[in-house]
Amino acid sequence: GDGYPVILVHGFGDKKEHWRAQVGDLSEHFKVIAFDSRGAGKSDRPNEPYTMEIYASDINKLMDFLKIEKANLIGHSLGGMIVQNFAIIYPELIHKIVLIATIPGMTPPGVPNEQGVELYRKGQITSYELKLKSPEKYFFDHINQSFSRKFVKLMKDDPKRKFHGIFSAEDLIQEKITDISTPQDINNQANALALHNVYEKLPLIKNEVLIIAGEKDKQCPKSMNKKIHELLPNSRFEVIKDAKHQLILEYAPEINEMIVDFLRD
Repeated sequence: GDGYPVILVHGFGDKKEHWRAQVGDLSEHFKVIAFDSRGAGKSDRPNEPYTMEIYASDINKLMDFLKIEKANLIGHSLGGMIVQNFAIIYPELIHKIVLIATIPGMTPPGVPNEQGVELYRKGQITSYELKLKSPEKYFFDHINQSFSRKFVKLMKDDPKRKFHGIFSAEDLIQEKITDISTPQDINNQANALALHNVYEKLPLIKNEVLIIAGEKDKQCPKSMNKKIHELLPNSRFEVIKDAKHQLILEYAPEINEMIVDFLRD
């Protein structure tokens, strides 16, 4: 399509396939690049603590390799945190930004967050073990925090049903156990999460930003997304009614329309 390319940055424990419900619609209008962050999918998994600066540098090098001078960046969850840091470090490389279900920091400025991140790290490693033991059971035992009650029922009633003609519960289960992040990868990614805190630097981002939150998201609450909006000088804030953390899947048509309208405006 026309205009600036779009780069999609996935969340913690996910990979480029997690954007499956966005790539088709967005590709009708833009050149779309989805990639696996380090420590995820088919990308390299160096055993060292990752930082937001490292993640941002990876995107910079990817753009350089693809000869992209400026792009629109879209990030979900941890991907949204990475995009915030990228915009602060490399403002000249970004046109517009879309942040979906993310946060400005694990805790407010000056408040230590090691305890919270350690609990998150342990939870992710436990999830890794449960996924390997019984992927289908793990998926259906834990999806209530990610999807609305109605959507969960539809997936349980028919795991083969293709939602939006794109993905089924079976596809999502397979995604979670293919090229899975190991405990080593989880520890390295969690280090970047622990260091993420951009409350005081967000006002430096002058780009146009669209922020999309799920009304009932408990992982990256609506209130935290609203805080990002309040700190950014040129942002728009949208809330998807009843949506939880995986709104990019359940509410794909609405999300995609918002993104296309924002980027083409």
